[in-house]
Amino acid sequence: QVQMVESGGGLVQAGGSLTLSCTVSGLTFEDYAMGWIRQAPGKEREGVACISWRGASIYYSDSVKGRFTISRDNDKNTVYLRMNSLKPEDTAMYYCAAFFTSIASLERMPRPHEYNHWGQGTQVTVSS
Repeated sequence: QVQMVESGGGLVQAGGSLTLSCTVSGLTFEDYAMGWIRQAPGKEREGVACISWRGASIYYSDSVKGRFTISRDNDKNTVYLRMNSLKPEDTAMYYCAAFFTSIASLERMPRPHEYNHWGQGTQVTVSS
């Protein structure tokens, strides 16, 4: 079965940094663009970032652009999200998700409901 395991969440002060990791098994990693989606209590799911197979396409939401960096290590079947200059409004459960695609690039960031597989999530809490 597909397994997507996030790690790296935690409590951090505003202005600090965290790096999230998501290791994937049970699917052909090269067939999927990978994304990070977050959800805070009472809010809709928000696509934060996504990256195509070889990084030809990278997208960020306006709310995190310039602060977050998505990357992937295909040899390790792992996707990362480096989060800098964290703000209290970044507090949310962060999920990694896989989007099936056969092309090397993406026209846009997938909407949350378009992702095919999801991890369990990792909590990020930013104080202040």
